[in-house]
This record gives sequence, C-alpha cells and structure tokens, in this order.
Amino acid sequence: MAEEKVYITVKGYGEARFEEKKSVFIGYCEHVASEDEALTFVKKIKEKHKDATHNCYGYVMKGGILCRYSDDGEPQGTAGKPILDMLVKSGVDDVCVVVTRYFGGTLLGTGGLVHAYSQGAKMSVEAAGVAQFENYVVLKVDCSYSDYQRIGLEFERYDAIIDNTDYSDSVSVQFAVKARFADEITHRISEITSGKNVPTKVCERFDAK
Repeated sequence: MAEEKVYITVKGYGEARFEEKKSVFIGYCEHVASEDEALTFVKKIKEKHKDATHNCYGYVMKGGILCRYSDDGEPQGTAGKPILDMLVKSGVDDVCVVVTRYFGGTLLGTGGLVHAYSQGAKMSVEAAGVAQFENYVVLKVDCSYSDYQRIGLEFERYDAIIDNTDYSDSVSVQFAVKARFADEITHRISEITSGKNVPTKVCERFDAK
C-alpha cells in the first residue's frame, strides 16, 4: 500500500496588520514552490517597505527539509526564528512569511518581540487560508468494453477520479484513488477480470481533501 500522506500549505497570498505599543506590524504570506520564489517574495516586500525598521522573514519547504529565517536587525532569535517556529508548528509547507515592523518608539523586550512576530506570522497565514491535500495514486488500466462496464462500478465504489478515458479498439482509463485504496482497487479489478486487466501505477499526486 502507498504511504498515506497529507500536504498542508496556504491557498495563496495573505496580509494582516496590527499594532503593538505603537509599533506597526504587517505580516505577508505566500505559497512558494522553490527557494528562489521565497527569496523573490522577500525582496518584493523589502522593496515595498524600504522605510520600515525591519523586514523579518521565515520560510519552510520540502517537508521541513529546507528552512531559513532572518531577524533583519532585531535581537537574535526574536523575529525570524519565531516566524519559522510558527510555520513549523502549524504544519504548513512551501510557505514564506515576511513580517514588517515600523518602530513606534517603545521597546517591546525579548518576550514582546517574539510574541509580536509570531502573531504577525499567524495572522498572515490565516489571511492566506490553509488548505489540506491528500495523497493520491494515479493508475492506468486497459480493458475490453465488456470489462469496462464492471470496472466502472469499482471506480464509483472507491470514489476514483477519472483523468482520461481513451475509446478505441479497447478502453484505456487513467484514474486516481486515495493512496490507501490503491492496492485494494488494483486487486479488485484484477479479480473481476480474471487477471486479464491489472492496473499499473503511473505516479502519485496531491489532491484537495
């Protein structure tokens, strides 16, 4: 059986603003597919807020394998790390957050900074919206027209997503099922066609739950 996986990320762009002891914090969140995209997003926000006191960021990618952050002049560990920690704890992946600060004249202290940057990250992720995707296995099966009628019942039973159906001398169907059902539907199709038609695995992908 294919390994059951869930991919959690953000739906798109998110932005949120709040004030803490006269300092203005603006959180920006974006889904990113590569480190280059993350750094481009950071650069975009920095250019937008050239006059800001700080533009701190954190991003997590590739299932937590790639993580980076920057305090951008704030005391070490009080800005970028809290942003990254928030992302990791929330379980999202392939996400970059930048929290901009305009200093309001009152020092927040270490605890205050950690809270503010964590809050900015959390609010921006919430504004972007969190989406969960489940692991699917894509399979392909070739069969006769008569067998196709019986196989179609299995597609319904396992809530298969039909990607493509090619009708020629025979029928060729490419379909996707949740990973936990891949072995089961493969066995069922083989069984009801007396071993004539055994689905073959094409790939795996994530689809919305």
